[in-house]
Amino acid sequence: MMTYKCLKGFIVLIVGILLLGLIFPTWTPRINGVNSISTLDQIEVNGTKLEVMIRGVDRNNPIILFVHGGPGCSEIPYVRKYQDILEENFTIVHYDQRGSGKSYHFFEDYSNLSADLHVDDLIALTEYITEQLNQEKVLLIGHSYGTYIGMKAAKKAPERFAAYIGIGQVADTVQSEMDSLEYTINQAELANHSKDVEELEALKESILREEKLTPRRLVRKYGGAARLINDNIDYYLGFLLNREYNLLDIIRYVRGVAISQEILIPEERKHNITSIKELELPVYFVMGKYDYMTSTSAAKTYYQQIDAPLKDFVQFEHSAHYPQFEEKELFAEWLNQTWSELVGQ
Repeated sequence: MMTYKCLKGFIVLIVGILLLGLIFPTWTPRINGVNSISTLDQIEVNGTKLEVMIRGVDRNNPIILFVHGGPGCSEIPYVRKYQDILEENFTIVHYDQRGSGKSYHFFEDYSNLSADLHVDDLIALTEYITEQLNQEKVLLIGHSYGTYIGMKAAKKAPERFAAYIGIGQVADTVQSEMDSLEYTINQAELANHSKDVEELEALKESILREEKLTPRRLVRKYGGAARLINDNIDYYLGFLLNREYNLLDIIRYVRGVAISQEILIPEERKHNITSIKELELPVYFVMGKYDYMTSTSAAKTYYQQIDAPLKDFVQFEHSAHYPQFEEKELFAEWLNQTWSELVGQ
C-alpha cells in the first residue's frame, strides 16, 4: 500500500511532468547541409503572430507554401514524416493559420475571423517568405479547406504565386456533400450497418438545404477520408513524439479548431468557392480517387468551369483525401515533373 509520503511525491512528480509539458521548448529538427534551413518561429503578420515552419536541404530551392485545412487543423505536428522527399528539391513552408494551433493566442479576439482575413494573412506571409529567402514567387498548395483560402489568394494576388495546386479541392458544397452521403450510405449498406444507413438517410434534406454536412466520422469509417494512412494516429503520435508542439500547444490546437470551424464552415457554405471561374496562373487540382471529404466528382465539375492559362486535373488511384501523404512517393515524382515543366516554359 502506497504511503502518504510516497503518494505526495508521486503527485508532485506528475504535476511536474505536466508543467514541463506545458512549457517545454519546441523546435523542428535540424537538416544537415551547409545551406539547409529548418526553423520554427512566430512571425508578425497583419497584427497577429503566425507560427511558421520552414524546412529544406537548400534554402535556394523553389519555395512551396502549404495552406492547411480544417478549418483550424494545422499539419505542423506530424507533417515531417511525409515531406522528407520534398525537402530534397524544395523549401517547404507550413504555417498555423490565424487562430489555429500555435497561432491561437488565448487573449486574442477572433470574432472577426473570416476567409478574407486568412487570405490577407497568406498574401502578407508570402511577401515575408519571398523577401527572407530572396525569391520572387512561391508555389502555392492548399489542402482541403486550405484550397478555399488558396483559391481566393490566387485570384487576389496571382503575381505572388508560380502556380496554384489544390489537393482535396473544395467545390460546390451541396454536390460534394451529396456525393459523400451517397457513398457512405452505399458502403454502410454493403457492411449491413443498418443504424448508420438510417442516420445517413435522415440527413438528405438538411444537406440539400446546406444546413448540415455528411458526418465526418462516418465518411472516415467507410474509407472516404484516408485509405493508406491513419491521419488521426498521425496527429496523436505527432502531439506525443514530435518536438514542434508541447502540451500547451495541443490545448491551443483544440481550442482553435472549435473557434475556426464554428465561424468558417458556415461562411464557406454561404459563399461558394465556385464563384471563382478564372485564374491568371497555372492551376492544378490533385485528388484521391476515393476522396469523399471533398468529393472528387465535385472537384472535377468545378475544374471544367475554370479558365486558366494552364490547368490539369490529377487523380491518384489509391488515395482518398490525402494523396500527398498516402502516395507520397508518387506525389513527389509528379510535383518534381510538374515544376520542371513550369520552369521550362
